[in-house]
Amino acid sequence: MNHSTHVFPALPTQPTSQALVSHAGLSVLTSFLNALDFRQLCEDRFSQFVPATATHRPGKILGALALSLAAGGEQASDIDQLRTAPELFGPVASDATVSRFMGRLKDQPEAFEYGFATMTRSLRTKIWAAAGPRNPARLATPANPLIIDIDASLVHVHSDKENSAGTYKGGYGFSPMIAMADYGKTNGTGEVLAVQLRPGNRGANSAKSHIEVLNQALAQLHHDFYDEHGNLQAEKILVRTDSAGSSREFLHHLQSLGIQFSTSYSLPVLRERFIRWIDEKKYWEPALDAGGGQRADAWVIDASKVLELKGYPAGTRIYLRAEPLHSGAKASLFDTDGNRVTAFLTNSPRFNVAFLDARHRARGRCENRIKTLKSTGLGKLPYWSFAANQAWADLAMFAVNLVAWLQLAVLPGGHEASVWDLKRWRYRLFSMAGKLVSGGRQRRLLIPKNAPEAQLLFQLQQNIRLLFQRWRHGELAA
Repeated sequence: MNHSTHVFPALPTQPTSQALVSHAGLSVLTSFLNALDFRQLCEDRFSQFVPATATHRPGKILGALALSLAAGGEQASDIDQLRTAPELFGPVASDATVSRFMGRLKDQPEAFEYGFATMTRSLRTKIWAAAGPRNPARLATPANPLIIDIDASLVHVHSDKENSAGTYKGGYGFSPMIAMADYGKTNGTGEVLAVQLRPGNRGANSAKSHIEVLNQALAQLHHDFYDEHGNLQAEKILVRTDSAGSSREFLHHLQSLGIQFSTSYSLPVLRERFIRWIDEKKYWEPALDAGGGQRADAWVIDASKVLELKGYPAGTRIYLRAEPLHSGAKASLFDTDGNRVTAFLTNSPRFNVAFLDARHRARGRCENRIKTLKSTGLGKLPYWSFAANQAWADLAMFAVNLVAWLQLAVLPGGHEASVWDLKRWRYRLFSMAGKLVSGGRQRRLLIPKNAPEAQLLFQLQQNIRLLFQRWRHGELAA
């Protein structure tokens, strides 16, 4: 008789009436929202969207949707995961209540957009102030400005929705423009400042869209970026884009505001002698890798005196980078010596060529934020109404930012979780199981002490309590 050996233990499964919780790790976010006084803030901004006698208030509805998206939910009905644990998450609105709430939002989109923008700015100001020495506003200087990345992406849909349209890739859907703040490699993952939902046929190189989303992002910044007269201290900000943001109209707009820029640039067709000059690597200097060390197979150079820029803002310089062609890459007109040559423009007051190149190449981090944003709700817009989908995109942004704010203001500096993306937070912490017990007239949440991130959860809860006490007693001025 043959006996099979199982890969894993084969245990019988049966239902139980015990109070088990499958997303106990989300208690970190519920505690954080409570400490931020999220309920009252939402009541001030959104009370007009619910009846005065409604049981489920705006803060509870928006908070539950944000928790669901942070945990990996894809649509409004996924809050049923929270509904199974009322002892931990409290009473959760029904799907019909959420649907009616979203219906009221789409009827008054301007009121919701204004309320949401002022709410997130208020929270951001409070959290950045609590970050202390890691406050991005206080770290920003003209030499090391706060970087705002702007990029467009595509969101494909599989049914007809208001304002959806064909995309340049042959798909159908939307082309949102997104503005993000980059804290730097060692200071958290950064956050999303604004998401502007657009029809799918809107170009990524639209100067108008870049200006609109930039204005939304600037309105979200901490008051430390403004002087006593309310004027923007633009020299402490750098806008970084791909080549879609290199239009003269947009760069002149940035120059008029006094904002620094670093944008990729598509090289024009050059005369033969310029191509031969590019091949002479003796004039170039080694590029830097992500860790700040020199690379032996990549070079950079200031080409401003060789390549003439016409119609661009005064002080704009062009830098070139050469590195070996990737496997399978097709050589262009300029790649005559086996190296790919790319360019970027900047008006930065710094002139260290290798540093400027490394800073511009760090733009790749914004691609990760867009990927995270799509996996947190932006990738599947659930409503037909364009206004409702814009509100959903705002909620996705808020869910992503909740975790970014945790990393910035609650986690100790240098903690390994300070650079985790949201997918890792879901797997390591938010999906942690727990058990609810009662004793001494108090309910408690029990967490397995041998869970890999149990200590992280306890540390976050403790730090959130300390922050709440400091906010409550006015020790942290926003």
